[in-house]
Amino acid sequence: MKGKFLLLLLFSVVILVPVKAQVSLGGETTIDYSQPKEYTIGGITVSGVKYLDNNVLIMLSGLTVGDKMKIPGDKIADAVKKLWDQGLFEDVQISVSKIQEKIIFLDISLKERPRLSKFSFTGLNKSDADNIREKIKLVSGDYVTDNLLMKTKEIIRKYFTDKGFLNAEINIIQKKDSATANQESLILDIKKNGRVRIMNITIHGNKDATVEQLKGAFKKTKEKGLFNPLDDIDKLIYASVSAVFHMDFLAIGHEIEKEIYDNVRFRIFKSSKFIPEDYNEDKVNLINKYNSLGYRDARILKDSISKNEDNTINVDIWVEEGPKYYFRKITWVGNTKYTDAFLNRILHINRGEVYNQEQLETALTYNPNSSDITSLYMDDGYLFFGVEPVEVKVEHDSIDIEIRMHEGKQATVNKVTITGNTKTNDHVALREVSTRPGQLFSRDKLIRSQRQLSQLRYFDAEKLLPEVNPNPEDGTVDINYKVEETSADQVELSGGWGYGTIIGTLGLSFNNFSLRNFFHLKAWRPIPSGDGQKLSVRFQTNGPTYLSENFSFTEPWVGGKKPLALSLSYVHSRYTNGLSKSDTSYGYFKIDGVSVGLGSQLQWPDDYFTLYQSINYQRYNTHKYTQIFSFGSGNGIYNSISYNIILGRSSIDAPIYPKMGSTMSLSLELTPPYSMFNGHVDYSTMSVQRKYEWVEFYKWKFKGAWYINLVDKLVLSPRVQFAVLGDYNSSLGITPFQRFYLGGDGLTGYNNMDGRELIGMRGYSNNSLTPLYPNSVGGTTYAKYTFELRYPVSLNPSATIYGLTFLEAGNDWLYWKNVNPFDVYRSVGVGIRVFLPMFGLLGLDWGYGLDPVPNSPGSNGGQFHFSINSSID
Repeated sequence: MKGKFLLLLLFSVVILVPVKAQVSLGGETTIDYSQPKEYTIGGITVSGVKYLDNNVLIMLSGLTVGDKMKIPGDKIADAVKKLWDQGLFEDVQISVSKIQEKIIFLDISLKERPRLSKFSFTGLNKSDADNIREKIKLVSGDYVTDNLLMKTKEIIRKYFTDKGFLNAEINIIQKKDSATANQESLILDIKKNGRVRIMNITIHGNKDATVEQLKGAFKKTKEKGLFNPLDDIDKLIYASVSAVFHMDFLAIGHEIEKEIYDNVRFRIFKSSKFIPEDYNEDKVNLINKYNSLGYRDARILKDSISKNEDNTINVDIWVEEGPKYYFRKITWVGNTKYTDAFLNRILHINRGEVYNQEQLETALTYNPNSSDITSLYMDDGYLFFGVEPVEVKVEHDSIDIEIRMHEGKQATVNKVTITGNTKTNDHVALREVSTRPGQLFSRDKLIRSQRQLSQLRYFDAEKLLPEVNPNPEDGTVDINYKVEETSADQVELSGGWGYGTIIGTLGLSFNNFSLRNFFHLKAWRPIPSGDGQKLSVRFQTNGPTYLSENFSFTEPWVGGKKPLALSLSYVHSRYTNGLSKSDTSYGYFKIDGVSVGLGSQLQWPDDYFTLYQSINYQRYNTHKYTQIFSFGSGNGIYNSISYNIILGRSSIDAPIYPKMGSTMSLSLELTPPYSMFNGHVDYSTMSVQRKYEWVEFYKWKFKGAWYINLVDKLVLSPRVQFAVLGDYNSSLGITPFQRFYLGGDGLTGYNNMDGRELIGMRGYSNNSLTPLYPNSVGGTTYAKYTFELRYPVSLNPSATIYGLTFLEAGNDWLYWKNVNPFDVYRSVGVGIRVFLPMFGLLGLDWGYGLDPVPNSPGSNGGQFHFSINSSID
């Protein structure tokens, strides 16, 4: 029977192929299904396709001209499945176009899925839309498949889930593009529906561990803040009266504590949004907390989440605590270098103490706050050291521990290299590290080297990675410091209003300069750099009456062998009364200063100590100038030659946002005691110019700052400053130069005329806490105390940002006899710090001065302060 017949699919083919995919066999032939026949494929055509290559599609089908196939059989069903699995088609059909004896000709009929022309968002702000666009990575020309739509939805859902929007509604609307055939545009319609926050976390089954202890284990899963102190007040009153009646006064305290705990919760730095991934991590933290309390067998039986009508949820967790265990016998195996008694003192775990797995692991492997067993060995070269605690016996509530050690051999440092430094020369970076070839390996020196490299500020501290490559065959180790360069140079360009005038500032600081390449044109990219030298130039002017020029240069390694820093600086400032030079009343005040200093790293008491010494000379030249100069007739030349010595110590772990460590400095600056060589002179009758022609004084200063990592990245920083300016001769008195001016932002510049030191204090206007302000010659003693709580927004080295809140107190005294370190002005406030490599550390604070300033109304209260490079600290 001749003609074109549509052959029905076999039952097995229907099962294997998706519903939309169809196989039809047609052609002018007679096919007997009761007797399968073998055919040879004579030709294959593709129809219905405009944008895909036919040969590629035939190859993907698995059918090849010349192949033999049976009808009925599985070969065509397999071909349909292979094409369907590509996800490119809405319909797949294979039909027989012709049969000539035993040669069969096939046609693959396809209907292409549409391609993506464009997509857009509705219901989102620009920030969310931009973030999602980067994540979903949709590109014009993509096939709009079910998989693409599903994948896009899941990415968007995860994005909002991670932000706490668990009920986000995502609807993808497909619209045919009328301008282009077979293309669609997608509209991603999204409703966030508000964050889901946690109202209550309830832990069931805890018997000995307190709720506060267990909830404290949750690092990221927190309850929503509450302030409902009057809720359940009737129950509190009833319970308190009942307790009084039964003379149980302790119960009253418990009831009050429960009332506060249930109805007053403050959440300052932690969000209460629910993120499933964080919740799973916190369940692990909960078990770890139980383990640290001795509950070695604690486990979570089940947990549930229930919704409230106000878009909050309740989290319920059922736990089984199990018995509480204690350490009993601790034995050491494999130790030859140290005795059991000595190792027990380092371990610091005694028989009968609560069994704490975390404490045991910390004492054995790494304790950042104290000594540990691994550090004891690794700091002495035992790189291949290993230790493993094994529970050898569990009896009732007691556990015996056997600590098995492999000491190995001591390893010697072979090679020390640095990679990733595209600008900084190798020797500049490697001279800062403490690990040296030929030394025994030391983990402490490795950590110290990492800290020292980060403090150069040439490299990204978050990506600085020491790579330790041991060579067990010869007992050596190669150390490579992998770094990523970041910009260390800074630009200051600003304009501001101060002291009745507009002041413009241009400053350039090149913190990785190379003087030896100054005359090499190829090294100017844009400046010669890489040798670790520091070059700074700064200009300030208001145009007609003020000009200041500053220059400084530092070579941190004079000679290149030891950390001996040479510093040179020059400053010139000129103030005028604004009149023309030809005017007989023209007046000016000029300051010229030079300084030469040497700084070195000490090895005792430890190598965190530094010593800096400098010789300084300032020349003050006044002529008919009385505008701001705080003493004298406005005419005269004054000279100051001083020697300055600073003993400092710094052990902070990072230069911009330290989380641990401290910085302290004690300095003494003094001039020769000229008046002691003048014999008996009546200074009361001497002119100001004669009296202070050679300025004499001594100045003690102490500064200390400590950084305490409270939890996560939250840091408490207490700081203290104290300084005293003194004289050698009571008849001459304390010099009017070098005085202290307290209050405000602490920014030096236009008003820094007589060597004065400006000390910032938030919540008060500039200099307002100086004695006899505003007609003051400055204080001779000041004290300042700060408590600051910091939390980072971003620790990215290209833009480090952190917020802070502070308590501050301080005062400035005119005479030593009036000094009372507890008689202080107080302030509170908040602020933000932004570190940009090109501009340094910028700060904006709002402080509220709590104490009024005598004779200066309005100097306290709410004040905004701008600071540069910690000028306010």
